[in-house]
Amino acid sequence: MITFEAVLLRVSGLDPARLEAWIAEGWVRPERHEGGYVFQEIDVARCRLILELHEDLEVNEAAMPVVLNLLDRLHQARRQLRRVAEALEQTRAQHG
Repeated sequence: MITFEAVLLRVSGLDPARLEAWIAEGWVRPERHEGGYVFQEIDVARCRLILELHEDLEVNEAAMPVVLNLLDRLHQARRQLRRVAEALEQTRAQHG
C-alpha cells in the first residue's frame, strides 16, 4: 500500500497538484480508501512514465491520453502474446 505522499517522494519532480490532475484525468487510477488514495507499484511506474513522456519527450496534455492509450494497448497485446506462447509451449511439451 503506497500513500499519496509516498508517491511524491518516490517520483522525483512530481508535485501534489500535478498528481491530483493526473488522477482527475484518469491517467493514474489509484484506489480510494478511507478518504485517501492507495497506490500500487504499477501506479508509481505510470507516474514516472507520464513524467518522462511530458518532460523528456515533450508529449503535451492534449496528446497524453492518446499516447497512454496506445501504450496500454501495446502492453495488453504483449501480455496476450505471452499467454499464447506459453500455451503453445505447453502443447509442445505434452505432444513432444
